[in-house]
Amino acid sequence: MQTRLAHGPRKPVVWGISLVLITVAALLGVSPGAATATGLATPPPPVPVLSWGPCAGPVDGFECATAPVPLDYRQPTGRTIPIAVTRRVAADPARRAGVLLLHPGGPGNSGVDFARNSYAALPASLRDSFDVVGYDMRGVARSGQVECWNDQEYSAAVDAARGVPGPGALQGAIRQGADFANACRQRSGDLVPFIGTGSNAKDIDLLRQALGEETLSFYGRSFGSYVGTVYAAQFPRRVRAMVLDGAYDPRRYADVPYAYDGPQFVALDAAVGRFLDWCAQNATTCGFGEGRPREAFEQLKRALDADPVITASGRPATGYTLAYRLMFNINAGKEIWPELGQALRAAQARQATFLLNPPSPASFDFLNVNMAVECADRVYPTSRLLLGALVGAHVASAPLLGPAIGLGPPTYDHNHAPTCAQWPAERPSRFEGSYRAAGSAPILVLGTTGDPDTPYQDAVALAGTLDNGRLLTFAAEGHTAYNRSACVSALVTDYLATLVLPARGTVCTDETPAGTLGRRTAGVEVDETRDVIPALR
Repeated sequence: MQTRLAHGPRKPVVWGISLVLITVAALLGVSPGAATATGLATPPPPVPVLSWGPCAGPVDGFECATAPVPLDYRQPTGRTIPIAVTRRVAADPARRAGVLLLHPGGPGNSGVDFARNSYAALPASLRDSFDVVGYDMRGVARSGQVECWNDQEYSAAVDAARGVPGPGALQGAIRQGADFANACRQRSGDLVPFIGTGSNAKDIDLLRQALGEETLSFYGRSFGSYVGTVYAAQFPRRVRAMVLDGAYDPRRYADVPYAYDGPQFVALDAAVGRFLDWCAQNATTCGFGEGRPREAFEQLKRALDADPVITASGRPATGYTLAYRLMFNINAGKEIWPELGQALRAAQARQATFLLNPPSPASFDFLNVNMAVECADRVYPTSRLLLGALVGAHVASAPLLGPAIGLGPPTYDHNHAPTCAQWPAERPSRFEGSYRAAGSAPILVLGTTGDPDTPYQDAVALAGTLDNGRLLTFAAEGHTAYNRSACVSALVTDYLATLVLPARGTVCTDETPAGTLGRRTAGVEVDETRDVIPALR
């Protein structure tokens, strides 16, 4: 039948119908692929109705609601998943400019908590002009927490890990990756195929509609920058303003993940190396290593591996614990380097310190999602030979933390490959389109030159990928830029409020220097489970 129609006299009619369908689809804002084989367009998902009420916890002016959204957007009127959302309305209704959606890093952080905990750090001009909104993305916290490994399994794995892994560690990491992936299928198999960023971005647009907005303004940090990129790619005309801070190179992240992972290992080790070099040059202020901090750090990892410190929880703190905590705390930037030096000295003396806190059950909630979302987003080659060769090369390129993190149990960004290369679930929620966001409003990309987590070159790449990207550079140590620099913050706030972009090539250089020893700062004891916009000092 299809052959006869394709070659018979009714061919112009078929082409005419196809043209009509494509035109209608374009007018409706959906792709031609949304038309079914019967010629009927897929119905749009229903817009959630938000019933606002008091939030749990302290009274802070926020209200909370739950938005049911499609679990599988291929079946937009089928099974739903509840998305937790919060907002605080603009303080000055007369100046209201719309909605400012805040998206945290991770994946795995609660966006509800992020909005509520970061609100006070926002400039008054933004609090006055915007309804500040946050949400827990699918698979996170109040929106259907993913579980792969349970607390006991995660505790056993991280407690057995070492800061200086021995022979066979690579094969051990690959075995643990397979075990973790299988646990995801067994315990969250009905959810993990659908937690990718393509669907996450569609959730945001349903929230936009539920909030009654034609467009939205968006601030996303770290992984939140990838969510914003995908949202802009899918819904470019719905972007009023967008700030992507600590940005991902989206194409390499999703499509060439080994090429993305390598520079991330190098960036982390380079940042730790610069801190240790500062310790060598500032031995009294740092307090660690007596002028030879690199050697002292290697000795400390081995000493903790051989004789772990038993913490107040009864769990051991090993060289792996030290490396894991330093991986997150180095993100706070140069201002806490003296505190990091003192924490290393305390660890050397086998005293309690935040660098010897083993990952907790709250950490495991974060890590389960972190791994599962990125495996849903990223496609690694399945070759075991390639997996072993490239993970081994990445670890070798980063001798300070690379072996512990890259060959340890499934946790954070740097060791996703052993799990994701063996991922058993389909990926219908992964985004696979262009990242140009053609037709969007201008998008401001923030890159920090010494970023240990999202290398600066990723921000450069994203700004060049977006049709309307503009790069703002912060010449500093640490992860992300907003509210860590008065220069960056003023430019970002002005852009969000007035849509005026910084001049091309702008570089902010007002990094907070290494602080006075003993001065507590907002960056001390950075924890992977709590991401907030810092208060500008």
